[in-house]
Amino acid sequence: MARRRLVIAALLAPPALVAAALLFAWSGLYDVAASERHWRVTAWFLHFGMRHSVATHARSIEAPPQLDQASLVERGAGHFARGCAPCHGAPGVPPSPITLGMLPSPPDLAGAVPRWQPHELFWIVLHGLKYAGMPAWPAPERRDEVWAVTAFLLRLPGMTPAAYRDFVMPDGDARAPGPPAGLAALDEVTLAACARCHGAGGQGGSAGGVPRIAGQKRAYLQQTLEDYRSGIRQSGIMGPVAALLDDATIRDLATHYATLGTPPDPPPAADAALLQTGGSLAAIGNPTASIAACSGCHGADGSGNDRHAAYPSLAGQHAPYLEQQLRLWREGIRGGSHAELMAAAVRGLSDEQIRTVSLYYAGRR
Repeated sequence: MARRRLVIAALLAPPALVAAALLFAWSGLYDVAASERHWRVTAWFLHFGMRHSVATHARSIEAPPQLDQASLVERGAGHFARGCAPCHGAPGVPPSPITLGMLPSPPDLAGAVPRWQPHELFWIVLHGLKYAGMPAWPAPERRDEVWAVTAFLLRLPGMTPAAYRDFVMPDGDARAPGPPAGLAALDEVTLAACARCHGAGGQGGSAGGVPRIAGQKRAYLQQTLEDYRSGIRQSGIMGPVAALLDDATIRDLATHYATLGTPPDPPPAADAALLQTGGSLAAIGNPTASIAACSGCHGADGSGNDRHAAYPSLAGQHAPYLEQQLRLWREGIRGGSHAELMAAAVRGLSDEQIRTVSLYYAGRR
């Protein structure tokens, strides 16, 4: 009610007051230089408007359950380190000196996060903020990624520098292996950028939110990076990274990670009944429900199909990652060169079936 009255009062403002405001703007007396701080009343007004705008527009958003899920937080951590920390800083990591000259200066998120609700943080990450240099999410259809960043932001308050390093450096202080001889397009900077999320050895994070790419099929890795670069496969996390890669670098990255070897031993076996159900779906599908067998494209053991070089190996892949990708295909969100084929293949899968087939392939070697 108070907000409505304020809007009505503004609309009924005397014409002379409106004319005075326009005259002041025309005069150029207000200094728009970032080197000059806002007047207190201006800073208050902008902050006041921003707070209420976010609250109003985010009101209908419902946060998903289990925002503390480890695999979700893990996915958000990698993007935060590359896309957020340079401006906002992080535990033990100061912001770039360049951002200190911005007006307003990007806030320390560890202190700012508690002032917002999860659905409001989500809205800010998704849409960005005008007049603050905060960009909108590059792939707005990938709300799962925005929730992943939100989940990590909720962990920031009280996080120690050591805990932050554990999140953004999956292999601790391990260095990424150097590229094999002959891959001239690769350098340490490029490999370090990949290792930020996928680990120095390409095995992904321990929580399973980031895929293993070590030992994956070269043709699939190359096609995936090309799809991210072109935007055929939408991602606010991978899209900006792939956009900076030329053809030679993509080709050499695919070759490098394809030669890094097989995944480590699979995780402890899941419930036998679940694995049996997942194995049946993988081997023969469910003809009565028009669900195709995974083995037709991904091989009998999930290690790939020699006839389809661009189809990935699923054996040993992290279950949370597989589950998330299958849900995206079912919802029509996941793009890529084979999006239509996969969307049709998983359309009839239930949440439980997605879970069981993901667990089955995660346990394969």
